[in-house]
Amino acid sequence: MVKKQLELLVALQDLDMMIREVEDVRQLGFETPSLDKLEKAREELREKIGKPLYATYERLKARYKRAIVPVKDDTCLGCFMRLPTSLAARGREDAEVITCENCGRMLYWLE
Repeated sequence: MVKKQLELLVALQDLDMMIREVEDVRQLGFETPSLDKLEKAREELREKIGKPLYATYERLKARYKRAIVPVKDDTCLGCFMRLPTSLAARGREDAEVITCENCGRMLYWLE
């Protein structure tokens, strides 16, 4: 269940970044007909994510460019701090959403 929510959050973050890029292109004066489709897809995706998790995502997104980041070799790829061994072990179980103790971003583990 948690893994599915994290996958949805990663997809939502990707959509948010795509929307931001399209808006940047629009500011340069180019037409971008796909913005409405992206926003509609974002809304549909957002409805599938639990409210507390989505609220945390929005709070982190306001602070960081990426609110959810991968972990590789027990290192948060948001702040590049090494995670405690116990935290890394819990994160691999996919039983709960783990946040980085240093930067507070939500974490997901690369397989």
